[in-house]
Amino acid sequence: MKDRANIDTIESKITISKRGLALPASPIRKLIPLAEQAKGRGIKIYHLNIGQPDIETPPEFWQAIKGYANKVLAYGNSQGMADYLSKLSQYYKKCGLDISPDEIIVTTGGSEAIIFAMTIICEPDEEIIVFEPFYTNYNGFAIQAGIKLVPITTKAEDGFHLPPRAIIEKVITSKTRGILFCNPNNPTGTVYGREELNMLKELVRDNNLFLLADEVYREFIYEGKHISAMSMTEISDRIIMLDSISKRFSACGARVGNLVTKNRDIYNAALHLGQARLCSPTLEQVGAAAAYDLGDDYFKKMVGEYRNRRDVVYDGLMKIPGTICINPGGAFYIMAKLPIDNAENFASFMLTEFSYNGKSVMVAPGPGFYASQGKGQSECRIAYVLKTDDLKDAMDILKRGVEAYNLKGK
Repeated sequence: MKDRANIDTIESKITISKRGLALPASPIRKLIPLAEQAKGRGIKIYHLNIGQPDIETPPEFWQAIKGYANKVLAYGNSQGMADYLSKLSQYYKKCGLDISPDEIIVTTGGSEAIIFAMTIICEPDEEIIVFEPFYTNYNGFAIQAGIKLVPITTKAEDGFHLPPRAIIEKVITSKTRGILFCNPNNPTGTVYGREELNMLKELVRDNNLFLLADEVYREFIYEGKHISAMSMTEISDRIIMLDSISKRFSACGARVGNLVTKNRDIYNAALHLGQARLCSPTLEQVGAAAAYDLGDDYFKKMVGEYRNRRDVVYDGLMKIPGTICINPGGAFYIMAKLPIDNAENFASFMLTEFSYNGKSVMVAPGPGFYASQGKGQSECRIAYVLKTDDLKDAMDILKRGVEAYNLKGK
């Protein structure tokens, strides 16, 4: 009996790491059990919570994979397959960027590219500045890398554009190693222009920082033109560009991203991280290489479809009295400030208590896109990744849901 008691005491002291405990649940995915329960009750759910496009992955992608001739699916090169690196370099040159194959590291999704970048530029407990709301998984990536995100809040009323330089400079300390931004932005859809990029350029130059540019949504521009951070050649040694095929070719499950740098120390460090995980998926790189042969017509058609979807969602939001949001210029998200008191409760309400004609809507609650406590309480991210008819129906249901939620609270 004594031995059993000692074992119980020892077992009760076993804990996981602080990092493991600190990892947050994704606001995009954590309500999925409620959505599944609603479906089990016969409710159709419009998924506006996740950036999963319904546009078909290009057939060229699948054909290339089916035509893979090797009899053994062997390890690939850690920096990426030579043919794929060449195709990426050609693609960037079409975008006006002089990037050679030996300045690119292929990663397992854009997520790994971000984690690599954070790990390379920071010692544990050092800091990277981010503009909130931001892609929610930056939080988890930072915890994995053992670093701290320092948030600067942007506002719906300002279209979520960057604040003046003085506000950003206030949070720069001896621990600050870089600035991370996403352009076009997830979750807001904001497109940063030349003036904002010039400000970031001057900030990193004058304060000896790195600039991490998440450019996954480069093609998704509805007004104006995308300006890549890599075009700022004066600070090319300080820029790490982060990219992915997930949205560009509607291939989220392929898990193929890449990191771009002209800094050889960063490149070598990323290569060594890549060697530690051996290689990124081979077949998906084969498919992606073929997809990059698609011409401008593919992107024009895709962007035109998303522009129509954006307009449907924005028009629907404007029919909800009290909503604050700006018609976004890029990506395929809208961060809307709704006339509700609690986005978490509202999102749950839509899945557990509300339906209209046997249908309801799933949104991503705003607080999960912030690092600052108490922010985004009335905000929701809406991903316009469904067909326009479905989006029209979804926005009507959302409006009715807001009304029902507010009546319930009275």
